[in-house]
Amino acid sequence: MSNPRVVKAEFIKSAQSIKDSIEESRSEVVFMGRSNVGKSSTINLLTNRKNLAKSSATPGKTQLINFFDIEYLYNEQRYPLYFVDLPGFGYAKVSKSTKEIWQKNLQEFIEKRVAIRIFIHLRDARHPNTAIDNAVEEYLKTILRGDQKILTIFTKGDKLKQKEKAKLKREYPDAIIISNLKKQGQDRVHKEILSYIFGVEFD
Repeated sequence: MSNPRVVKAEFIKSAQSIKDSIEESRSEVVFMGRSNVGKSSTINLLTNRKNLAKSSATPGKTQLINFFDIEYLYNEQRYPLYFVDLPGFGYAKVSKSTKEIWQKNLQEFIEKRVAIRIFIHLRDARHPNTAIDNAVEEYLKTILRGDQKILTIFTKGDKLKQKEKAKLKREYPDAIIISNLKKQGQDRVHKEILSYIFGVEFD
């Protein structure tokens, strides 16, 4: 049985808040993580596109909510949804007032956006227990609806030794470790998305 794959991946628009976001016509998979965790690279890995999500040389520069039109193909069946790339947290060199508006807009989007089904929380495999990541995880748990799921993904898995990887798997048994560099782990992510949102069953 072949793995699911993304056959369509197109940028739709950027929004500043929930008010100017696209219509909630499909389920959404939201990507969130610290500014240098490799969010753009992960979206590019999952969609098999080199430059679909643009990574910035300046951490925290992307302050917009970016929407992507995604279509999966599996067993000759198509599954449409949206990927949503949220601004990275933790590093933005912006004024205090800008940061407050930005955080208010993000919080409103995360808590009130009905179409969100999966929160993908990206964490750096080399620094798995940062205070900011733990705080985000706890926050998500407090606002999570019954039809939503948090999927923890550790990026930069190629930077770990086998022993470190085994320890991480013990500490986070439900998490997925990926490597954008070695193109590893994306098939598990695809299956998690399709099984949770569409009820697709895999062997």
